Amino acid sequence: MLHVRSRHDQDDPTDDRHEHDHGHDRLDGAVVGLSRAGWLPAAQRFGLAAALLVGAALAASAVMVSAGEAIVVTQFGAVTRVITEPGLAWKAPAPIQLATPVDLRLRTTSTGLQDVGTRDGLRILVQAYAAWSVPKDEKAILQYLRAVRNDPDEAARQLRSFVGSALQVTASDFDLADLVNADPSRLRLSEFEARLRHEVEAQVRATYGIGIAEIGVERLTLPETTLNATVARMRSERETIAVQRTAEGQRRAAEIRADAQRDSRIAIAAATVKAADIEAAARREAADIYAKAYQSDPRLYLLLRSLDTLAQVTGPNTRILLRADAAPFDLLVQGPPRDEGAAPSPATAASGASGR
Repeated sequence: MLHVRSRHDQDDPTDDRHEHDHGHDRLDGAVVGLSRAGWLPAAQRFGLAAALLVGAALAASAVMVSAGEAIVVTQFGAVTRVITEPGLAWKAPAPIQLATPVDLRLRTTSTGLQDVGTRDGLRILVQAYAAWSVPKDEKAILQYLRAVRNDPDEAARQLRSFVGSALQVTASDFDLADLVNADPSRLRLSEFEARLRHEVEAQVRATYGIGIAEIGVERLTLPETTLNATVARMRSERETIAVQRTAEGQRRAAEIRADAQRDSRIAIAAATVKAADIEAAARREAADIYAKAYQSDPRLYLLLRSLDTLAQVTGPNTRILLRADAAPFDLLVQGPPRDEGAAPSPATAASGASGR
């Protein structure tokens, strides 16, 4: 506040001293009032600052471990512990302790087509895939960090190199027919994949701390020269199989034919024997009938036998010139024979009369 004093005020020393005393009193009261008014806000600011510092320290010390992840806690570069269980964990604030996340989820990689040689000297193109992850094991996690510096792409590149080398070694123990064949019973692809995993798994676990979940053949094809050789081999195999099956069919047909002929001969022989027995029985029965007929009427018997003989020796187109009085054609002229005491037939009597 600006005070303007008059000359009269300046000339009175008593008034100057009075005003000076009043000015000191007002200054002292203002200082005391400001001090009392500013004490509580300062305390509040101090408490708020302390709370912020505590919250920042807690936030810097808290570590959230997600599923499929591990946290490696280091203190001034040295590993103190590895946290693998999901949830909230604690550490000292940075830069005293640092937390490094490690991805434990399953990953896949593919080798691309690799030109490898088989045991029978042929070339094939094989593309293999691998499913891998970092195991939930402290030793494996630390090995993974040291080997590839927590870089999944570098780990996949190293794994592809191992799988490519293992393909060369494993393929040399198998023939092409074991990997490419139209006959499923001759395929050994599952054994090939198992051997390939055995070659890779222990090495990458010890070197990079990587666990192999699965290794398999993604694609298998043949170069042109190998393809031609394979087609020729398959054609030869098919021809061999065709010849074998044809020979087997012919052998079976011969066996069936021989069995049928044997069975037919046996059946014919049995039928012949049976027919002979039936014919013999029929002849015996016919002889009995003839004997009974002859005994009952000899002339009728002779007549019937003569007619049977004529039926047997003549046919529809048979022409025979014989004497009319020759047996058995004399029956046509003379009729059936008669007894000695019987009366002559009319024809006989007529012929006798004419003779006289």
